[in-house]
Amino acid sequence: MIYLDHNATTPVAAEALQEMRDVLERVWANPSSAHGPGQAARRVLADARTRIARFLGCGPTELVFTSGATEANHMAVLGACNARRRGAHCGRRRLVLSAVEHPSMMALAARVRDSGCPVDVIPVDGEGRLDLQAAHALIDTDVVLVSVMGANNETGVLMPVAELAEIAHTQGALLHVDATQVVGKSVQRFADSAADLWSVSAHKFNGPKGVGALVVRKGLDWPGLLAGNQERGRRGGTENLPGIAGFAAAAEGAALDLAADVDRMTALRERFESGLKRCSAQLNAPLTIYGCATQRLPNTSLVRFGELKAEHVLRALERTGVIAASGSACCSGRDLPSHVLLAQGESPQYARCAVRFSLGRHTTSEEIDAALLAVQRVLGSLLNTRH
Repeated sequence: MIYLDHNATTPVAAEALQEMRDVLERVWANPSSAHGPGQAARRVLADARTRIARFLGCGPTELVFTSGATEANHMAVLGACNARRRGAHCGRRRLVLSAVEHPSMMALAARVRDSGCPVDVIPVDGEGRLDLQAAHALIDTDVVLVSVMGANNETGVLMPVAELAEIAHTQGALLHVDATQVVGKSVQRFADSAADLWSVSAHKFNGPKGVGALVVRKGLDWPGLLAGNQERGRRGGTENLPGIAGFAAAAEGAALDLAADVDRMTALRERFESGLKRCSAQLNAPLTIYGCATQRLPNTSLVRFGELKAEHVLRALERTGVIAASGSACCSGRDLPSHVLLAQGESPQYARCAVRFSLGRHTTSEEIDAALLAVQRVLGSLLNTRH
C-alpha cells in the first residue's frame, strides 16, 4: 500500500506507541489523586506538557489538553462567545472566519449564528488566497474573534496569519488559528505566529487519535467548555495520560529534523506534480493543480483530471494499492462538491472531481514513482472507458 492521505491522519510513530504502552502498564493512576501513584502520574503529565510546549513554541501553562482539534476549536469559538459578555471584550458581537474553514468549523459557525452571534466570512480568490482587503472591511471594533486555518486541509494553501493578526489586534479583536495542518509540516511555531489561540491535533503528525490541545496565550483569561479543576480549570475531566504521553513522543519525533523533513516533502511534491504533468501531456488529459500559484504546505497536491469524478479515480487507484482522498475525511462518502473549491469559484461539477494527495514525513521517492505509474494506468483506463 502507498498511503498518500496524511492530511486525514498519519500512522502512529513507534516511539509514541511505546510510550503509550509504558504509561498504560506502569503509570495508570489518576494524575489528580494525592497518593503516591497519583503523584507519579502527575509527574508524567507535567513532563509531557513541557515536551509538547517546547515543540509547539509555547509555555507549559499556555497548553490546554483536549480530545483533539475539533474540541480545541469549539473551546476557542465558544469561549469567544462567552467573552462577549465579560471582561475586556464585553459588548463585542461578531465572529469572523474564512470561507474555506474545516467542515467542523463551518458547522460550529452555523450553530453559533443560530444562537444569535453574527458570523461574517472572509472570501478567497481563485487560488484559495484570503482576501485581505475584505478582511480589513469586515474586522472592526465589533469583532471579538477572528478564526482561520493556518493552512487549508484540501488545497494546502497557507493563510496570511501575520497580516490577519495585525488587522485583528489593531481593532482589539483576538486571533484564533486552527494549526492542525501546519504543525509537523512547517517550521511555524506558536511563539512566532502572533496568534492568541492555536488548535492542534496529535494524530496529524504521527501521534495517537483522540488527543490535542488549545494553546492560550499567557495573560488571556479564557473560559473552558467543561467544568472541572483539571487543566487549571480550563478543561474538566481526567486527563488522557497515555494519549498525552504519545502526543509528547510524536512531538519530539517530528521536531528531530523538521526543517529537513519539510524540504524533503517539498521536493517529493514537486517530483509528483511534475510527473502528473508529464502523464497529462502523454494522455492528452487536462490537469488542474489547485493553489499551485501561491504558498502551500509542502506535502499537499489537490488535482483534477479533466472531468473524471474523484470517486471513480480514487476507487481505481485503491485497487492498485494507492490511497488518496477527495478532500476532508469528515465529508468522505458523500457526493458533495468541495465547499473549499466552491469558495474559490470552481463549478460544482469540477468541485466533485478534485483528488487530494498528501505526503508524510516517511513517504519515499520510490513510492512517489510507483504512485505516478498507478495514476497513469488508472487515467488511461478511465479515459478509454469514457471514449
